[in-house]
Amino acid sequence: MIATRTETLSLTDGRELRLTVAEPENAVRGGLVVLHEARGVTDTVRGLVSSLAAEGWLAVAPHLYDEVSGDEAPAMVSGLSGEDVLADTDVAFVWLGQQGVSQDRMGVMGFDLGGSVAMVVAGSRTIGAAVTVGGGGILEPLAEGLPSLVEVAEELTCPWLGLYGDDDTEIAFSDVEKLRDAAAAPVATDVVRFSHTSHRFDTTPEVSAEAWQRALNWFDSHLR
Repeated sequence: MIATRTETLSLTDGRELRLTVAEPENAVRGGLVVLHEARGVTDTVRGLVSSLAAEGWLAVAPHLYDEVSGDEAPAMVSGLSGEDVLADTDVAFVWLGQQGVSQDRMGVMGFDLGGSVAMVVAGSRTIGAAVTVGGGGILEPLAEGLPSLVEVAEELTCPWLGLYGDDDTEIAFSDVEKLRDAAAAPVATDVVRFSHTSHRFDTTPEVSAEAWQRALNWFDSHLR
């Protein structure tokens, strides 16, 4: 497994932003911004960053906030705004650019909260591709400062892939179908639903492997 490291950047507004980073051992195919789940940059997120680096992607996860417990997560999520998350992801994209990654070879990926934010980014920034895994807030936004995903779907500026489980108790499959219908932007979009799968794909190895491969294929196809 490729080791991750954490860098702390001082921003012009006086804030500090931490980035968890993993670099490929060989040639860099492109750069991916990984957006964390509601609990923050957990071991699972660090593992995802490492796994993407093993596939040849320079991967960077901005810490939208510090890691918290499951009980604390809803309060952290509710305090997010579109302006804040875009500012932090912009820093990550600038960092990738400083490492020599061109804009058309930059993508964004996230699970849960990160999946929702990844779609917000895909509707606001010109990048190569985006993947959302189990992103909520489809009809009603996750936070007052964030848009709903059906709103974002009409404004997508890059190829976007959504991956969802049919047995997700947090996200109704009817909402996912409404998101599919809304994602009629003039860019490539796809929504894949996995049967007999809950919110956490990683608890079902076969589905997890298929979802992982679909995400990699999406980036392979669009980040060239």
